Amino acid sequence: MFFCTLCTFLSRCVRLEEGKGDRESEKRHFSRQFQTTLLRRCTSPLKSSINYQKKLTTTNAHIFFCILQQQDDDLPILVALIMGLQHAFAMVGGLIVPPYVVMRFSVSFADTDLQQYAIACSLILSGIFTILNCIQFNIPGTKYVFGTGILSVLGTSFGFLPIYENAIRTMVRNEGYSGKDAYGKMLGTTMVCALLEVLLSFVPKDKLRRMFPNIVTGVAVMLIGAGLTATGIKYWGGGAVCAEMAWKNNPQVYGLVGKGGTWFGPDQTGVAPFPGSGGRSMCDGNGDVIKPFGSPEYIGLGFSVVLMLILVELFGSPFMKNANVIIALLFGYFVAGVSRAEGNKFVPDTKIENAEPITFAWVENFPIGFYGPAVLPLLIAFLVTSVETIGDIHATYEASEEDTESEEFDKSVQGGLLSDGLCSFAAALATGMPNTTFSQNNGVIALTKCASRRAGVCCGLWLIALGVLSKISGIISSMPDAVVGGMTTFLFCNVFVSGLSVVSKADLNSRRNRIILAISMGVGLGVTAVPWIFGDQREGGGTAPFWPCTGPFREGADCNKGERGIRDGILILLTTPYSIGTLLAMFLHAILPTDMEVVGYGTDAGKA
Repeated sequence: MFFCTLCTFLSRCVRLEEGKGDRESEKRHFSRQFQTTLLRRCTSPLKSSINYQKKLTTTNAHIFFCILQQQDDDLPILVALIMGLQHAFAMVGGLIVPPYVVMRFSVSFADTDLQQYAIACSLILSGIFTILNCIQFNIPGTKYVFGTGILSVLGTSFGFLPIYENAIRTMVRNEGYSGKDAYGKMLGTTMVCALLEVLLSFVPKDKLRRMFPNIVTGVAVMLIGAGLTATGIKYWGGGAVCAEMAWKNNPQVYGLVGKGGTWFGPDQTGVAPFPGSGGRSMCDGNGDVIKPFGSPEYIGLGFSVVLMLILVELFGSPFMKNANVIIALLFGYFVAGVSRAEGNKFVPDTKIENAEPITFAWVENFPIGFYGPAVLPLLIAFLVTSVETIGDIHATYEASEEDTESEEFDKSVQGGLLSDGLCSFAAALATGMPNTTFSQNNGVIALTKCASRRAGVCCGLWLIALGVLSKISGIISSMPDAVVGGMTTFLFCNVFVSGLSVVSKADLNSRRNRIILAISMGVGLGVTAVPWIFGDQREGGGTAPFWPCTGPFREGADCNKGERGIRDGILILLTTPYSIGTLLAMFLHAILPTDMEVVGYGTDAGKA
């Protein structure tokens, strides 16, 4: 916005060069229409060449305007800090959700300190990796680089969230591991699988595009969003656990819940009401307010977040629109803070008061291990994020008005993939989840017209500061599930929309592409809606009829450890929507013949 203000000032102060130079002639040529055109160009996305320093002419009149700050431009420190803050605000909402969701709903629901640490660790690591990615380093003795060398930010990836959730729950439920032990095994497995993206960084980008065209990549991204949106709406209704156990409130079994002398005992006389008490299954992740899933109090809290998102889009400034996630989240938190349900608080003060003043990575430790059943889903995730990274870097170059056909672009792609892989390895080593490039920051570049790497470095510094101040993590961890659900439903569905945008670049009139899309999306969305078609229901580990290891559908002895490991790996693959959907899309893309509609797109391998 600073540069657009400067443009406006120049437009008013310019001295037009006329033959006679009289004031009346200046007024006549410097018309309202010219000013309107100038301002429109200052506030719209840039669309021209690399060095955007255009010159308008009106009968011997000359003016320079709308100068884009290029990647190597030296911004004043204060301007760089302001620009970096906008990028940080655009990232924060997306950064805090994956670690918070995994820690709270898969690792340890009651351990607030662990949840706060995971949020802080994600912010700190994302800040460090963003700085390294923007600077770019040459690898001695080679032609390769580490980092993109442009204003390209790194953050915790949504793509790995469903895999972490499914794998940790499977280990806890079926194999008896604690949440922390299961998370440590996922960290060790991530370190190994991250090496795939490191190897892919040395593969030419065109070959990667041919291996994973838009129809395959789009399916993967859409199913990531679809699966996560289903989880988000559970949080919105009061919590994921109570959503999946709400069947206990059905009139047909209500008389059994909380009744009898023994729960799950030999006489099978009763059903435990967990989560909840008093013979009812309740949601207990919204402060001191204990209500059934889908209660209007929970729905209203989640809707307050969505309402603020709409208001920001209608009336907000460009800065507010870039920071819409954090603004809406804070508004929902405010509404929860001032609200009461039967005298009970949605936001108790204890979590904030108990948070440490400062923190850093490695404050918490997890025993590193390896979990074989998660390998294939993780490898698919790294393949998908590799292709996404190429697209994100391409979008950043376009927003920065840099040449996407240059040698520098190829170097940025190679360095960006290497950065993604190594930073994901380092993140796991530092107890964090895998990282990838964030695409929403490209909108900030287009609006601010600032592509200087200094802004990216300052963005990283802001993220580190937000993470170190752990009271901020305390505020976030005290948010009710319903508020988090209102925001995550929006964020997760945004992922789906991004995938829809990718698929739209393919030829959807092609019979071949329509078959790929219908089969892969049909199975993926079906698994999202009914995951127990293949997998175990909550609290029913190993009992899925598709492949029972124990329970009434198992004939003979229970599974041994080896069979259970193979079973769990296959079921994680089948019950993670984008894993099974992406595999189907890749398989169909490989075996179906190219039809005539697609041949016409031969100049763009991504459209196949």
